[in-house]
Amino acid sequence: MSAAGDPGPDAADQPDRPDGPHPTRGLDETVHQRHRLGILTIAAEAKSAEFGYLREALGLTPGNLSRHLTVLEEAGLVVVTKGYQGRRPRTWVRITGRGRSALAAEVAALTELLRRHGTARDPGQAVDSGAGLAADQA
Repeated sequence: MSAAGDPGPDAADQPDRPDGPHPTRGLDETVHQRHRLGILTIAAEAKSAEFGYLREALGLTPGNLSRHLTVLEEAGLVVVTKGYQGRRPRTWVRITGRGRSALAAEVAALTELLRRHGTARDPGQAVDSGAGLAADQA
């Protein structure tokens, strides 16, 4: 849209999508970041995930993992619990109901994106989305 409020010359050329808004609009930046998505998916697969396991599985430094956990915890998507296993301090991560919902919404948006682009399509083949995109002419 231009500064004058005009939708621009291409707006009228863009047909309405019969299948709704583009799936990327459903992606949540808090969840979509690859390490946070990894934390949520691992936590969703178990009752809880131990910090060391997450660090190793995702290839993160302790500081980076802590920062991602803080973001997820502040968003209410995980609960972080500190305690001891024997005499060793441990940190466990559990996904919340809100976290499960956010993860399900993320997976649904990604699934719809894959559906629209066809999972069996040749990677070099262009997709005509009906939005004025043209395939490359070789």
